[in-house]
Amino acid sequence: MERREFLKAGVAGAAFVIAGPGLVGTARAETFINVLTGGTSGVYYPLGVAMASLFNDKIPGVNASAQATKASVENLNLLQSGGGELAFTLGDAASLAWAGNEEAGYKGKLDKLRHVAAIYSNYVQIVATAESGIKTLADLKGKRISVGAPKSGTELNARAILKAAGLSYEDFAKVEYLPFAESVDLMKNRQLDVTLQSAGLGVASIKDLATALPIVIVAIPADTVAAVGDAAYQTAIIKAGTYQGQDADVATAAIRNLLLTHSGVADDLVYAMADTIFSNLDTLVAAHKAAGAIKLDKSATESPIPLHPGAEKFYKDKGIL
Repeated sequence: MERREFLKAGVAGAAFVIAGPGLVGTARAETFINVLTGGTSGVYYPLGVAMASLFNDKIPGVNASAQATKASVENLNLLQSGGGELAFTLGDAASLAWAGNEEAGYKGKLDKLRHVAAIYSNYVQIVATAESGIKTLADLKGKRISVGAPKSGTELNARAILKAAGLSYEDFAKVEYLPFAESVDLMKNRQLDVTLQSAGLGVASIKDLATALPIVIVAIPADTVAAVGDAAYQTAIIKAGTYQGQDADVATAAIRNLLLTHSGVADDLVYAMADTIFSNLDTLVAAHKAAGAIKLDKSATESPIPLHPGAEKFYKDKGIL
């Protein structure tokens, strides 16, 4: 069967099932896709909105929308309960979900999760106001910090990086658990000294802060990244000029982002979502430049979560598996 025929037939079939017995014969039964993203000032949200728009335009019979959330941990719990069909998450959060790590915010193993694609990397970006005097990780002690929404992927990254640097939350004068935009607002008002944000480079919240105040991006040395002890954490560089006033490269840690679904989503619908995403990368880059790092290659299949059968067929058809 040709790929186009496969998609049309499959999505129509999925819509027929979702319509249910009471709606047999309905001319325009819809298949709903809820894309679970993150805070509106991060990268997940604009990319999720762009994906939902593409699904509506490219996949027959689909009604797609993007939902703002607290990101990784909330998204994965929602997927497990059927509260979404596609979700953004950090790779380490997914590993913890598959293991059922209660401390990370999971009540048990999230065994319904399935992999669709590994996409761009999140960079752990520790940003301080210049007036705070913070220049190194050691300088964070005694300062006021925001570590992201409670048990979000960012907050899991914060715990891991700070622990590797020999710090705990008890070492700070104040710890706030706030989304990116709210963290920046408090920094502008001199109520916080530093924010840790795990996101794609050029995230809107840090751009906003850099235009309002002189900032310092705190380096995370390679030995600290290694001390995390998790293969999901890789050394990376925030290139000079990424933010206003940043005139030098800064070492940091990066974690791959994933797109996941759940086992209850039809194979043909997952195939169609994967095909739509990888066939329209230019549209995603227009939504946020972080999408420029998304590649259709073997790395897209790498995940701590099993591949969804629909995604597996897509990658086989593309000659990647």
